Amino acid sequence: MTFEELGFTQTLLDALFYMGFEKATPIQEQAIPEIVAGHDLLASAQTGTGKTAAFMLPILDQIIREEAFDKTVALVICPTRELALQIDQQLQAFAYTTNVSSISLYGGGSGQEWEMQKNALKSGVNVVVATPGKLISFINNKFFDCDSIKYLILDEADRMLDIGFHDDIMSVVKRLPADRQTLLFSATMPDKIVKLSKDILKNPKRISIAISKPAEKILQASYLVHDAHKERLLVKLIKDKPKYGSIVVFSSTKKNIKSIVSRLKSKGIDALGISSDLKQSERELVMQKFKARQIRVLVGTDVISRGIDVKNINLVINYDVPRDAEDYVHRIGRTARADTEGVAISFINQNDMRSFATIEKLIEKEIIKMKIPAEIGESPEWDPKFKPQRGNSRGGGNRGGGGRGGNRGGGNNRGGKPSGPRR
Repeated sequence: MTFEELGFTQTLLDALFYMGFEKATPIQEQAIPEIVAGHDLLASAQTGTGKTAAFMLPILDQIIREEAFDKTVALVICPTRELALQIDQQLQAFAYTTNVSSISLYGGGSGQEWEMQKNALKSGVNVVVATPGKLISFINNKFFDCDSIKYLILDEADRMLDIGFHDDIMSVVKRLPADRQTLLFSATMPDKIVKLSKDILKNPKRISIAISKPAEKILQASYLVHDAHKERLLVKLIKDKPKYGSIVVFSSTKKNIKSIVSRLKSKGIDALGISSDLKQSERELVMQKFKARQIRVLVGTDVISRGIDVKNINLVINYDVPRDAEDYVHRIGRTARADTEGVAISFINQNDMRSFATIEKLIEKEIIKMKIPAEIGESPEWDPKFKPQRGNSRGGGNRGGGGRGGNRGGGNNRGGKPSGPRR
């Protein structure tokens, strides 16, 4: 189905034409008619399926038709600063040929940013994209008018509940007009999301887009490796691929990021890390440098797996196997986008073998498992039924022993020191 067939105004169709948007994705094709019809919506769709356009295009179209340019009518709430910025940037691209205005509200900024955001709200910006905490700050300071909201969108609701934003979300919802249209999008549909939907949605239409399998053009592989050998293996892989100019490394813990970045830099590899420990301005600068190809390697946690939007990423490396199988799909989906080719490599220690087997079951594909080079050390034997001992780290960086032959790697065989929670 084309966007013209969906009945959008010519103004919006012009913007989509300039962006190269022609045919709707499955989530767009199913969601847009329901939103246009005025229904509340409970939708399950992962990142990369086009869900931002699915919820924003019909709302933009309605704002254009009603010429509601003098007040805030749409509110998008999402879990992270990165995602808020990404949604707002895409929204501005959609609205390029229109008079629709928007702004993103998020924490970690300077006093100057607060003033800019406050002034934008006072002037009657049409669409606000916000993280829960910052939104509540503006509401409590009476800079945000809840009374004019006609559309509420919760994006990546599962992540927001995982982070602990349930009470904040409900606090905002209670201040909004009861007569509104509410759209809830979530990559997964656990019981807590279903419960939330019953609390805030009215007779919703339900759409479920099955989680996509990784793109066929992603070459997937893995190494069986003890934690103590991961950094050496990482350096070798990157050094061996000089033509790969854009690489993302995912760590499951923030504390490993500094160690990984330091090791890469010591070997002459341009790398920067990104995590919630950085100020917002610092995080934005890191992303700008990575997008501009001023740095070759970006190291981060799952915070960036759903919030990063960078073209032509050549290689994704899972330094740690993600806890949730679906996060694996989100992570490696950063490469091979727009029908390009890409490579995804995962490091599997003994404690992560069962989790990796779950990933293979989800994507319905067995991924090749390789031994690490002999000069680095020995690999653990593949055992998908291995049960991790309580207290052992699943992604412990350098802390798990590491004898010369690799027989102690990561505390898997001899009780390495645990490194705390994964997130």
